[in-house]
Amino acid sequence: MSTPKVLVTFDSMKNPNSGYYSFGKGLGDALIDQNKNKFILSYYMFRNTIYFFNNKVKIVFLSRFHRIFFWRYNQYDIVHFTDQTCRLRPWKVKAKRIMTIHDVNNVHLKFKPERKIKALISNLKNKISYCDKVVAISQFVADDIIRLIPEAESKLSVIHNGADKLHVPDNFLPNYVPAGPFVFTIGLLSVQKGFHLIPPLLIGNDYELIIAGIETVHKNVIIEEAEKFGVIDRLKITGPVTDFEKAWYYKNCSAFVFPSIAEGFGLPVIEAMYFGKPVFLSKFTSLPEVGGNVAYYFDNFEVEHMQQVFDHGIKDFKEYNRAEAIINHAGKFSWEKSAEKYLNLYNEVLRD
Repeated sequence: MSTPKVLVTFDSMKNPNSGYYSFGKGLGDALIDQNKNKFILSYYMFRNTIYFFNNKVKIVFLSRFHRIFFWRYNQYDIVHFTDQTCRLRPWKVKAKRIMTIHDVNNVHLKFKPERKIKALISNLKNKISYCDKVVAISQFVADDIIRLIPEAESKLSVIHNGADKLHVPDNFLPNYVPAGPFVFTIGLLSVQKGFHLIPPLLIGNDYELIIAGIETVHKNVIIEEAEKFGVIDRLKITGPVTDFEKAWYYKNCSAFVFPSIAEGFGLPVIEAMYFGKPVFLSKFTSLPEVGGNVAYYFDNFEVEHMQQVFDHGIKDFKEYNRAEAIINHAGKFSWEKSAEKYLNLYNEVLRD
């Protein structure tokens, strides 16, 4: 029997500062390492992606003509679409099809008109209908899918993301080095990430707040909130940072704060936990599932409540030396474990 051929789409890795890039790099590397010649792997990617998995796997380059005709349509036993954007459409290939769904956050955010949200759900439903298996990256996302598209339940399973164990080279310093203790967060500077809610946590202490990530117009709101609470002199928005800079901030911060209102998983949470840091999260969407019982949670975004949670959490973390428990929790989420589960799913879909 010939070795099955699998095409894995990583065409959303185009932006190196995105969550999809981190997901693709982490899972793609782990699939290669865990494969052990079970499958012949090929990855589907943009030509201008900055990382091609150290030439350990064959790359199939995306073309705009593939929306019309994908000439390799029948050359694979499995095509795994690793996110729901699916630039290579499921109906353009003749193979067993698996699709990973990262979130349906538009339903929760309600930023789009109702008609557009319905159209997005309809589009997702159509893609799911062509797939043999569907994977959600958290149970929260799985529950959303079942609620919105009940017929997907029989195809659905949950495979949590992993997270990289980042490291900092000896004597490395980031572009911006804070003068004293600091709180850190990272992500797109968008309303849903809730970074504008963090400045009040600096009241009554000497922490600096460092925010890393792609800047948007929402940066102005964050600055306005820092000015409002008199802590503008302790706010630093760095813009995108390198992996080493990100790791340095995780390693040296006093706390990681992530009051997002819509997350399919939340990779930065686990990245911070791998450094044994206290993490402060909103109690919304997937974050309690990811943070478990070792994170500290904001039940709401009232200033006084958030300050109480933060102050109590910092005190609790120091008094009871929670770092080891936090690191152990992070260890539940590894790309090796994720890759192993995906490889098992490849076998399962071939048997069906």
